[in-house]
Amino acid sequence: MKKSATTKGESPSRLIDARIKELDDWRGKTLSHVRALIKQADPEVVEEWKWRGVPVWSHDGLICTGETYKSVVKLTFAKGASLKDPSGLFNASLEGNTRRAIDLHEGDEIDEAAFKTLIRAAAALNSSRAR
Repeated sequence: MKKSATTKGESPSRLIDARIKELDDWRGKTLSHVRALIKQADPEVVEEWKWRGVPVWSHDGLICTGETYKSVVKLTFAKGASLKDPSGLFNASLEGNTRRAIDLHEGDEIDEAAFKTLIRAAAALNSSRAR
């Protein structure tokens, strides 16, 4: 979001809406699309706005973030290294012991079924650790 924009009192969902609208290019469309998939995969997901402008999706803990850069939309899964990824969606941050990420570039398509499975697995992992 532009530095002049105020975030005080705005709901995280509205802030994410504003980010998507502000991007007004393939990154906004991509972020909007993965956001919809996340909500479809986990209707109880909680949207948050952290670290001065990063969309975050949580369920009993952080599932993933949706950072936007000039040439990539990066979906970072907080506990990605603990998730099975048989479809090979993770293509970034592979060297770490905890996180894994999916970098989406302009024109990339995501395997929607595999992505939803990954979201559900991340939420289930959080729920199992929250008990």
